[in-house]
Amino acid sequence: MTAHVAQYTLDVTDLDLMARFWSAALGYTVSQGGDGNAKLYPPPGRAGPTVWLQGCGTPKPGKNRLHLDLVADGGQAAEVDRLIGLGARRADVGQTGAEGFVVLADPEDNEFCVLDGPPR
Repeated sequence: MTAHVAQYTLDVTDLDLMARFWSAALGYTVSQGGDGNAKLYPPPGRAGPTVWLQGCGTPKPGKNRLHLDLVADGGQAAEVDRLIGLGARRADVGQTGAEGFVVLADPEDNEFCVLDGPPR
C-alpha cells in the first residue's frame, strides 16, 4: 500500500487575498464557505491535488519546510512575471542562481518554486 498527495493545506491570515492569489496562480476555482476556510479545485480535466486554505490568526513564523513546485504551461520567465503581477515576490532562500527554478513567495510570504520544466 502507498499514499498519494490528495490536498495541499496552507494556513493563511487573509483568506480572501490568498484565495484570489492561489486561484489565479493555479487556474483553480474557489469554494469559500462562511467558516474562515476555502477549498480550491483544479480545472476539469486537469489532474492535481486540491488546495485547502485554512484561516488562522497567526503569521508565518519562518521558512516553509514544505513548498509547492510549479511548472508553467508556457515559459518560466513569463510565468514568474505573471505571478509577480498577481502579488508574488522573489525570495532568497540561499539559491545560487544556477538552479533550474526561481523561488517566489506568495502575498503572505509562503515560498514556492517555478521550475524551468518537469522535475528532474
